[in-house]
Amino acid sequence: MTTPTNSPDLLYLSRNDLIELGGGHSQPYVDAIIDGLTAHVRRDYVQPLKPYLRWPGADHIADRIIAMPCYLGGEQAIAGLKWIGSRQHNPARFGLERASAIVVLNDAQTNYPIAIMEGGLISGMRTAAITAVATRDLARSGFTDVAGIGCGPVARMQMQTLLEQFPSIERLHLFDLSSAAADTFIAELAGRFPSIALLKADSAEAAVRAADVIVTCTVADAPYLPYDWLKPGAFVSNVSIMDVHKEVYERADKVVVDDWEQSNREKKIINQLVLEGRFSRERLHAELGEIVVGDKPGRENDREIILLNPMGMALDDIVCARHFYHLARERGIGTQLPLYG
Repeated sequence: MTTPTNSPDLLYLSRNDLIELGGGHSQPYVDAIIDGLTAHVRRDYVQPLKPYLRWPGADHIADRIIAMPCYLGGEQAIAGLKWIGSRQHNPARFGLERASAIVVLNDAQTNYPIAIMEGGLISGMRTAAITAVATRDLARSGFTDVAGIGCGPVARMQMQTLLEQFPSIERLHLFDLSSAAADTFIAELAGRFPSIALLKADSAEAAVRAADVIVTCTVADAPYLPYDWLKPGAFVSNVSIMDVHKEVYERADKVVVDDWEQSNREKKIINQLVLEGRFSRERLHAELGEIVVGDKPGRENDREIILLNPMGMALDDIVCARHFYHLARERGIGTQLPLYG
């Protein structure tokens, strides 16, 4: 095979490269997610429904690989794919994070690949940024107490992002089924945020009842969080999707999703409710982008209970990866890999 004269290359960015570019902090992701949600409202994207790859013997809800493709338009049009795998037993059996990912970016003119980068950091931090962007509009102004259910890597990024973005926070109420995981989590956060009260809750219920903002970061495969645990004015960012009982969707003052089509599938709770005739697109308050651009209202009083169900979009990953790709090019960070060499 003859190598073309004009040999293309691609840029490889490791997790450390991304951290050098500011990827260890929340602000780049918050800014990018706002851009992405604006594009979502304007329909300036193409985003097929993501397929889930599962096989016999990988039977936990968290055992899967997901392909998440997206084209994002605008002045810096780009296409890409997040390829994210997860196995529930990775931490205990292999000492690895549960999930791993890569993001591939393609030039929108030639469709050639132009970058490949570690995707686990982007995936976790962009999810946390979605919570933060939603919290601005959906949580009570000046809230002080946050509950984190689950104390793994996803929760770490969620709590870090909220603490960086909201100086009003005074207390975190943290719960994990593993007491040791909660202790480790608290020790790590204490070193970074010494002025915040980090409280280890005796139960998920105790953490939720104490909080103005609740973030679920578990691998639960069945709901455990009922409506009665939520105090007036609570905002729930249901990151891990399966944690909240169906009655919460039916009784909450507002239910918000990131993308209706992505949320209403895979037998997740919303999809179950739709199939049972208990919920519908018409009963949904808004997609998050509609609130961000001002087409729909966010919180309208201090007693509303509001639920966000962020299924996660490829658009989120690609808009963040685009930011780091252009920044890396500007700063000369990363490794150039010849495509044919």
